[in-house]
Amino acid sequence: MPPNAARFAEIARRERSRLASFIRGRVRDAAEAEDILQDVLLEFYAATEAIEQAGAWLLRVAANRIVDRARKIKEQPLASADDEEGGNWIEANLPDPALGPDAAYARSVLLDAMQAALQALPTEQRDVFLAHEIEGLSFADMSARWGVPQNTLLARKRYAVLALRARLRAEYGDLIV
Repeated sequence: MPPNAARFAEIARRERSRLASFIRGRVRDAAEAEDILQDVLLEFYAATEAIEQAGAWLLRVAANRIVDRARKIKEQPLASADDEEGGNWIEANLPDPALGPDAAYARSVLLDAMQAALQALPTEQRDVFLAHEIEGLSFADMSARWGVPQNTLLARKRYAVLALRARLRAEYGDLIV
């Protein structure tokens, strides 16, 4: 018997009920909840020796699995940054909170990450991105208001989208196209 098997069995017995309740409270489908529970326990077994706070680790991994599941719920390609009327880039990438608590949680986590990524952008790129995506201004309106050529504004938005994608993809993987 591997040296971590006894520790795994004891912790799994002690934490399984609480972990299952945590997951079922966020995932409505019982089969999916059970799949997540099994995935978390399997990952825990592989890492048992290196983990000191097993209960906290299990809940964190379960929360991550729930976010992963919510990401799969709404996988849509991003609107092209080159398309002036391409739609709302932010809304196209966030899970719809109406899809349940797991999607609402994933949306919250992603909005926090997006805010941090936006703050890291150069001011000119951030201003164009926010004006277009949040305020709904067209590139023509921004050009007239700011006295900057539309092509320059398009380029700034494109660079902003590329930078946001790179930063968020590094943290959230395939969710960001």
